[in-house]
Amino acid sequence: MYEHNTNQLIRPDEFFLPFGGRLNPDNRWVVTASLIPWAEVEAEYVKRLGDPSQGSKAYPVRLALGSLIIKEKMGLSDEETVHSITENPYLQYFIGLHEFQEKAPFDASSMTHFRKRFDADFINEINETIVKKQQDSSTSKRSENEPPDDDAGAPPTGGSTKSSAEDRSYHQGKLMLDATCAPSDIAYPTDVSLLNEAREKLEGIIDILHASLVGKQRKPRTYRKKARKQYLSLSKQRKPGVTKIRKGVHHQLGYVRRNLKHVATLASTFGLHTLSKKQYRDLLVVQELYRQQAKMFDEKSSSIEDRIVSISQPYVRPIVRGKTNARVEFGAKLSVSVVDGYSFLDTLSWDAYHEGKLLQESVEKYKNRYGYYPEAVLADTIYRTRENRAYCKAHGIRLSGPKLGRPSKNEQINAAQKRIEQQDASERNAIEGKFGEGKRRYGLGLISACLQQTSETAISLSFLLMNIGKILRDTFLTFLFIFHSIFSKENKFGLNL
Repeated sequence: MYEHNTNQLIRPDEFFLPFGGRLNPDNRWVVTASLIPWAEVEAEYVKRLGDPSQGSKAYPVRLALGSLIIKEKMGLSDEETVHSITENPYLQYFIGLHEFQEKAPFDASSMTHFRKRFDADFINEINETIVKKQQDSSTSKRSENEPPDDDAGAPPTGGSTKSSAEDRSYHQGKLMLDATCAPSDIAYPTDVSLLNEAREKLEGIIDILHASLVGKQRKPRTYRKKARKQYLSLSKQRKPGVTKIRKGVHHQLGYVRRNLKHVATLASTFGLHTLSKKQYRDLLVVQELYRQQAKMFDEKSSSIEDRIVSISQPYVRPIVRGKTNARVEFGAKLSVSVVDGYSFLDTLSWDAYHEGKLLQESVEKYKNRYGYYPEAVLADTIYRTRENRAYCKAHGIRLSGPKLGRPSKNEQINAAQKRIEQQDASERNAIEGKFGEGKRRYGLGLISACLQQTSETAISLSFLLMNIGKILRDTFLTFLFIFHSIFSKENKFGLNL
């Protein structure tokens, strides 16, 4: 059940403080609350809940989404998020409360349900709406301050039959593309450690399945002490050789294979109904993990398709990035586009992919978002395939980087081309800065959520918060510009300020 709230956006002076005073309307949380279209979010939120008259009463959309934003913005745990909201009147205003209360507005366990209701697609839609609203507002303000241009928006002359979307004069803006990885909070995986964890989980499952036979039938032998001792003897070595590692993997594979046979025997007699959902899921993951590890061991290979690197998060995959500090990262691979300082999450995948193949898709999203193609696409070498070059040429889009073929014999043309390449490389640094901002300030550097859906929600929230942060910075800079203009005008009259 969901109860509609017609007053989603309350004014700061309407928020009641029992200890007196009023909220500062320039506070960052007050300003942020005014940027989010709560009514539009609520309309979509109710659709996703199904029948609003069924079930227990759901929390308001502003409380649910606002709590998630506070958590990701401040980098808190679920429990600390609830504590911070309980202690801070500005945070209580942000989540839609009408007066300060000393009691926690919800339990920390509800945060998991909030993340499930706001999936990545929903968060991306909110991000698009906020950015579009801000860009439209900025465009209208610029048009009010600029003299009218009679030729603006007019179709090209000269008898051209091309549509406005295809003509170069209607190409506006620059699209920056790049890919990164959002690493998940998992231990660095090794074959021996994964097999040891699988063995321990199987031992726990065997104990539960055999619980009803205690005193009636002897428990299957698992050699858990011996297996644990062998694992520790290998893991405590600083740099074990390849031969020792392979021998350790062989031992752990044997123990896992034995335990799987015991589980199959017990399940055929008593079934698996005594296992919890988590234990049953772990059993399925361990079976696939054993198949992969056994195949790699027999083939003496170090890679396999859809390789499992975490039993608790089996959806996580290794992503080869080739970075200096970490050649391989374990998490989601992201394709990101940046336009005028605003970031958009174009693709989120837990499997590795060639990001260059998604250039055309990103350009089409740009056209759907703004109604025209970009003047230029700034991307690194991996995007400059022949297919992408032909696509950009056909649509009148300049793709950054050197052109194919021999350089021109005209030195002036070569110098001009080199200046353009340097300018593109300089401007493209902005998207690298966005990655650094997201990973250092907005939690994109380590995703602590444990479920695939909630991890995707956390990643999408990071980009939403980055755009909100940019809007707040622009608002502050606009205030400084106005203040500086007023100060300069008053100073012309010789006033002592």
